[in-house]
Amino acid sequence: MRLVFAGTPEVANPTLRRLAAEHEVVAVITRLDAPQGRKRVLAPSPVATLAEELGIPVIKANRLDDEVTARVKALDAELGVIVAYGGFVREPLLSTPRLGWINLHFSLLPRWRGAAPVQHAIIAGDAVTGASVFQLVAGMDAGPVFQTLRTPIGAHQNAGSLLGSLADDGAGLVSEVVRGLADGTAVSIEQQGETTLAPKLGIEDARLDWSRGSAEIYQRLRGVTPEPGAFTTVAGERFKILEAEPARDAPPLPPGHIRLDGRTPVIGTADTPLRLVRVQPSGKKPMAAADWWRGAQAGSGQAGNAAGSTIEMVAE
Repeated sequence: MRLVFAGTPEVANPTLRRLAAEHEVVAVITRLDAPQGRKRVLAPSPVATLAEELGIPVIKANRLDDEVTARVKALDAELGVIVAYGGFVREPLLSTPRLGWINLHFSLLPRWRGAAPVQHAIIAGDAVTGASVFQLVAGMDAGPVFQTLRTPIGAHQNAGSLLGSLADDGAGLVSEVVRGLADGTAVSIEQQGETTLAPKLGIEDARLDWSRGSAEIYQRLRGVTPEPGAFTTVAGERFKILEAEPARDAPPLPPGHIRLDGRTPVIGTADTPLRLVRVQPSGKKPMAAADWWRGAQAGSGQAGNAAGSTIEMVAE
C-alpha cells in the first residue's frame, strides 16, 4: 500500500520503521528543525532523521496547510498514518488519501484524548492504559477505533519508559490495521465510555506540592518524567527531582522538609516521606541525591554532622 506518514518525536519511529519495511511509504511529514540542547542548535526531528536513513522524501512543516495538502495529493497515497506529529489534520488534507488517515494514540480512547495521554494516566493513578488505532476525523481523537491494546502501568514506571513501551507495541498494532485496510477486512467501532482530556503539560504542571499525600506526589513525579520534569524550589532556586521512591519506613517529616535518613535524604509530604534518589540542583548536572546532600551540608559549614542528624532544608 502507498502510505504517507506524519510524526515528529522518537516515539513515532517504531511505527515508521515497521511500515517502511512492509509498505511503500512515499513521504514523511514532520515538524521543522528545532533548537536542541544547551546551545540551542537547530536539529531535525527524530522522525526526519530516520526517514532520511530510510531514503524516504521528507516534508517539513509546522502547519498542514494548502501547500502540504497539494504535495500529498500529488503523491497519490492510499492512506495517511499519523503518530505524534504535533498538529491537526484538517480538510481537505483529511480526506486527500483514498482511505483517509489513521492515528496511533497512546491511550484507551475515549479516556485521555489529547496531547499527553500517558502523562495524565500516570498522574491520575490509572492502573491500566494502552494504545488505540483510530480513524482520524475532524474532532480531536474522536474517530472510530480499529484496534486497541491494554497494558498495566507499573507501580514505579514513569511516563518516558511507559511511552517507549507503548510506541514499540503500537507499531505492531498499526501494522495489523494497515494490513486490514489493504485487504478490506478492517472494522472500526465508535468510541464508548466516559471521555477525559489530556492537554499538553506546562512547566507549572511539573511543580510538586508537598502539602499533598505521598502517593499523589509520586504519581505526578512519574507522570512528568522526563518531560516537562518534576521540580521544586530549595533556597529560592529551582531544584529538579529526577528520581524518587516511597520511603514508608522513614520517620514522618513536615511537608517540604528534607532530612537525611540513613545514607539518603528524604522529603516530607502530608503523610509518609519520599526518598530522593537523583536530583539536579540549579546550574548543575544530574547527581545522586546523597552526593547533593553532602555537598549542600559542606557548603553550609555543617559537613561534620552524622547520619540521622536534625539538619533540615525546606523545599517549597
